Amino acid sequence: MQTRNIGRLLADAARSHPTATLHYHGATGVRRSGYPELLDEALRALTGLRRHGLRPHDTVLLLLDEAGSFLPAFWACVLGGFVPCPLPPGAKDADRDHHRHLHELLDRPLLVADERHPLPDVRVAPYEELARHEPATGTYDAGPEEVAVLMPTSGSTGRPKAVMLTHGNLLASMPAKNGFHRLTPADVSLNWIGFDHVAALLECHLLPLFAGASQVHVPPSAILDQPLDFLRLIARHGVTVTFSPNFLLGLLNADRYRLPDDVDLSCLRHIVSGGEAVPLATGTAFLEKFGLPHGVLWPAFGMTETCAGSVYSLDFPDADRGQEFAAVGRPVENLDMRISDDGELQLRGPMITPGYYRNEEATRAAFTADGWLRTGDTGRIDDGRLTLLGRNKDSIIVNGVNYYSHDIETVLHQLDGIVPSHIAAFPIRPPGSDTEQLVVAFHPATDDDRALFGLLTAVRSTVVMHWAFRPALVLPLPREEFVKNSLGKISRSALRAKVEAGEYADAIARAADLVRRHRGAYAPPRTPTEEALVGIYAELFDMAPDDISATADFFDLGGTSLDVLKLRRAVSSRLGVPDLETSTLLTAPTVRALAEHLTGGARGYDPVVPMRDDGDRTPLFCVHPGAGEVLALLDLSRYFAGDRPFHALRARGFGEGEAPFTSHAELLATYTAAIRARQPHGPYALAGYSSGSIVAFALAQELQSRGERVAFFGAIDFPPLLRPLLPGLDFPVTISVLALFLGLITPEQSRALPDKLRGLPPEDQLAEVIGSASERRLAELDMDLQKFTDWMMLAESLKAVRAEYEPSGTVPEITVFHGAEPPPLPMFDKLPAEEARALWLDLLRDWDKFSDRPVRYVQVPGEHHMLTTRPHVITLQARLRRAIDRCLGDTPPA
Repeated sequence: MQTRNIGRLLADAARSHPTATLHYHGATGVRRSGYPELLDEALRALTGLRRHGLRPHDTVLLLLDEAGSFLPAFWACVLGGFVPCPLPPGAKDADRDHHRHLHELLDRPLLVADERHPLPDVRVAPYEELARHEPATGTYDAGPEEVAVLMPTSGSTGRPKAVMLTHGNLLASMPAKNGFHRLTPADVSLNWIGFDHVAALLECHLLPLFAGASQVHVPPSAILDQPLDFLRLIARHGVTVTFSPNFLLGLLNADRYRLPDDVDLSCLRHIVSGGEAVPLATGTAFLEKFGLPHGVLWPAFGMTETCAGSVYSLDFPDADRGQEFAAVGRPVENLDMRISDDGELQLRGPMITPGYYRNEEATRAAFTADGWLRTGDTGRIDDGRLTLLGRNKDSIIVNGVNYYSHDIETVLHQLDGIVPSHIAAFPIRPPGSDTEQLVVAFHPATDDDRALFGLLTAVRSTVVMHWAFRPALVLPLPREEFVKNSLGKISRSALRAKVEAGEYADAIARAADLVRRHRGAYAPPRTPTEEALVGIYAELFDMAPDDISATADFFDLGGTSLDVLKLRRAVSSRLGVPDLETSTLLTAPTVRALAEHLTGGARGYDPVVPMRDDGDRTPLFCVHPGAGEVLALLDLSRYFAGDRPFHALRARGFGEGEAPFTSHAELLATYTAAIRARQPHGPYALAGYSSGSIVAFALAQELQSRGERVAFFGAIDFPPLLRPLLPGLDFPVTISVLALFLGLITPEQSRALPDKLRGLPPEDQLAEVIGSASERRLAELDMDLQKFTDWMMLAESLKAVRAEYEPSGTVPEITVFHGAEPPPLPMFDKLPAEEARALWLDLLRDWDKFSDRPVRYVQVPGEHHMLTTRPHVITLQARLRRAIDRCLGDTPPA
């Protein structure tokens, strides 16, 4: 007989798979059951529901936290022909509002609840009372077109709606899903998501039941309180398939060190990850940290309206190399997808909802004239694989450009000091504004003023670095303001409504006062030079001159490393200051300080550039990379705001009349004296980026020879021995690195450029780069062939000086930060990618010879020359700062 409704699936499972196991983890322990027992419990509850006067097609609200009571109540409704509607837990006021709205929408139906969760003025049937009855003797034989369940929307974009899913929708989705999952009675699924979310009910219960597989159900709080229990349960129950939103993967990555190595995850076949985008870095780190093979993590897409998961990617991360977010893959059988002219993903198939319960307006809006579901997501389809680009409703449009909330949140979530999963990016539109403006709200992990100021600065700086505009408001809020659904999604619309209604006025004022206290009050310009500089700052930041304080820091306002070069050009041309040094702009970042420098004359060469000087802990001295300039360290330094001073060491030779170093001994003596002038005695914290790591080690040896202690030494992606690399660090490679940093070429061009230049005379190589660069870009940077040539000659002289040094001796401890990919050197060109990575790591492991303790090797996403720029600088700064804190023992207040 043809299956007409999902009630028959339960009867079939009880008959055909009586040995399949259901494990219910709850407050009182673990209860073991099976499909025959589930059917019996459902029939008992059905008797109880009928005694409450229910008839087929009546709606029922379910407010039951534990699977052991929810599933029998759900199936009782299905078998009786009633239409269940699961509710989220009612712990929060927002949830209660959600419940009340659905209660009215469904015409005040019966509520089946735990006794501790009744709502006022609602008919309640406690589940414990329903379960005491004798099993019902007859069931309702629903047709495929009848509604089987109402699933509430999350409410993140407005008042919740109830999605109608018919028996036909659910029956069509099961074999379609299993075309990918391939579940059999030998499988075991694990669910920890609340049943108000469609993935829990369909992906983690109905699909395993359809296949006769066993199931493990755990309350959401058990995993959210102890994320590593997710993996322990997989090992304990031999779980083969499960579901996890991306935010849990991030929590697991952070807690990896707490999981014993003997936890066996070899049983796991795949984890479906849906509900939010999966960043390539997060997903890849998860697989690597827990020793899982490629293909285990399935980024996926589904909606309540599509019966949960309907598009799956089975080839992550191999098919997503070079992307920031994973594609979500291919659709299940009988699901058609297309991209509309305006970029929206649209779907059609038998698992698509017929619409929203008692909401004809929403139903009409959800479908196109020719019957396709409008998902509200934008995307593209490449060779049948879907990549999501954002969500129409969760975006910020600044000056005509869309920026998506989840993109911004994913990047900012990597910042230390933000409590995991407590951040929201959303737009506001102030009265009179001609564009939306970004608000970033988050819950900080500290209430220390200095640390919080640093975090506010880091959030603002990160947005500027990644998306080239400033957030209008960076707002720390209490934890309870971040209302979430069972998938951990925050209601951005609720936060926006409160901001626009003025409910956060006090929090906004406190954040502004904190920034004022650390930056200083507004100071108007006092001289013509200051007025001219205020005008230049205002143009660079697209601000009104009256909003620029003469004491405001250029970098706290949002200046980037390339903005420094624009500032140098503007000051040189408008104020008639030729040959203005970049170091001057770094050491005098305010209007007032820069004006004083310009009117007071040159001060001579000082290798120490105090990029951040506002922390009160042990400073970090970081040595420049091979090109000698410290602009490559600027973005990294900004994350030290309010933390510890960040002093960069800059080579001699950039200023007017400065002679480059002629020997390693001269360089070492100059840098050592400058460091001791800033910090006479240890403990010292030293680091170097790229070949600056070798210079930093020499400085460590010199300071130790004078009886000082070097507590931290960090090498950023460079081995201690230069000579094996010298054949690869040729002139064309140096040119490509410098041109890439300056934005004269793209990363793709930088990889091909060295081979193109080799064989040409040096002057022709330089001319080739400048000749192919954008004239607009050259004008922005005030760069020409002569200036580029001078910079390259200085880089070559520094290379010769470094080559004189052969490291010897040891330091107490070394931390090596290395990229996921080796630098583009000729020695790696002919090797397969894996062999090239292995060879680079072998070269880096030479640091083992120079450390008293085992060297710590810390991987950072990205390739060598991009580690200190976006997006990888966020990961690098967090891991670098944690390493310094550990070695120095001067961790700031929590």
